[in-house]
Amino acid sequence: MTTPDRYLAAATREHTRRSYRAAVEHYESGWGGFLPATADSITRYLATYAGQLSLNTLKQRLAALAQWHIDQGFPDPTKAPLVKKVLKGIRELHPAREKQAAPLQLHQLEQLVAWLVSEEARAGETGDRGLLARCRRNRALILLGFWRAFRSDELCRLRIEDAVLHAGQGLELYLPRSKGDRHSEGTVYKVPSLTRLCPVEAYQSWLETTVRTEGPVFCAVDRWGHLGNDSLHPNSIIPLLRTLMQRADIADAASYSSHSLRRGFATWANGQGWDVKTLMEYVGWRDMKSALRYIDGADPFGKQRLENGLQRIDDANG
Repeated sequence: MTTPDRYLAAATREHTRRSYRAAVEHYESGWGGFLPATADSITRYLATYAGQLSLNTLKQRLAALAQWHIDQGFPDPTKAPLVKKVLKGIRELHPAREKQAAPLQLHQLEQLVAWLVSEEARAGETGDRGLLARCRRNRALILLGFWRAFRSDELCRLRIEDAVLHAGQGLELYLPRSKGDRHSEGTVYKVPSLTRLCPVEAYQSWLETTVRTEGPVFCAVDRWGHLGNDSLHPNSIIPLLRTLMQRADIADAASYSSHSLRRGFATWANGQGWDVKTLMEYVGWRDMKSALRYIDGADPFGKQRLENGLQRIDDANG
């Protein structure tokens, strides 16, 4: 690969490149479209899948087709007024409620961590090195994911050599890039030491198990306790969390995902009185809309506010 091609490839994340390739292939092979496309063919493609695919998926397909045309030097047909009008019509005729993962509440976090600690103790008694290592890894992954509201891909990109421990204070984790870091300037995340459910203690315990000074923080562990060289894949985090929650007897484990850690922390912080600006800075959100999507208020139905209002009326009427 020549030097310019190398940097051009680095400008787009691998996950985005894969999804764009799949979208273009779907347009050509799955639907039978031709490239370069016209605005008319794009609208017919959208109409074919309007009732099958979500609006967000259709928009992702359009972004992929737009990028293909730009890369090949052709006019972008996805920006035509006709395409925009058809999208508006799809939104009107096929409204869909956005699905969100259930937030992991603090008491559920406590239940999950307590189960992992008990499994870790059992592994120590039986000499099961594989189970012991997995319990320590999973505990560190869950507590770091919750208290720093990390995405699954961010957890999987953490590296040991980019972490700095400060005795009695906390842990600094450096990520060279993340979804919110549009300019790839890198971000340092500070993780505090806590009196309980401590992510720093869990990280240290896992690091002592790995006996490594570099490499991915979270890697695979086989049944004998041998560690893999590569990081866990982001797509493996959801089934891992659901399996752990099911084994810890947390109800409706299938309703949780890796976003449950992020939403759980945001909901907890909001309930503790964090203002939105402070929460956005801590988590790394760039806009208010993104932050509010993750926050479930302590009184989501407004019951307490309404009951308080009724009580004041009753008190006033004697």
